[in-house]
Amino acid sequence: MIQQRANFDWMLKELHDGVPGIQMIVVLSADGLRIARYGGDPDTADRVAAACAGLQSLASAVASEIPKSDGKMKMVLIEINGGYFYLMAAGANAYLAVLSDTFAEPGRMSNRMTDLVARIGAHLTSPPRRNGQTV
Repeated sequence: MIQQRANFDWMLKELHDGVPGIQMIVVLSADGLRIARYGGDPDTADRVAAACAGLQSLASAVASEIPKSDGKMKMVLIEINGGYFYLMAAGANAYLAVLSDTFAEPGRMSNRMTDLVARIGAHLTSPPRRNGQTV
């Protein structure tokens, strides 16, 4: 895990408070390391971040097969029995993931996530790393 960024707390709390039903929010790097979280426990957030790395890679591979696509993943929504999972590109090498129950309305959630990323996307950036070190 890379060091948690405390200044994200208020931003993530704003999203959490704006959409009823959010259980956990995770900001992660493209290689699956947790940058920040709101809600849930750290171990769960680390597992979600790791899983998201594979999912964003898969989504980008599928996107590259769509004619006229730039091959970049914008958002993934998975409906699960009991809730939803959202993954959105949120800056260079960074992603925003949200787990919610069934009370969270998907349209409202995606709008709020998009708004958050538009306002603070430049701050949700993970610097590239080599051999575990920031370059």
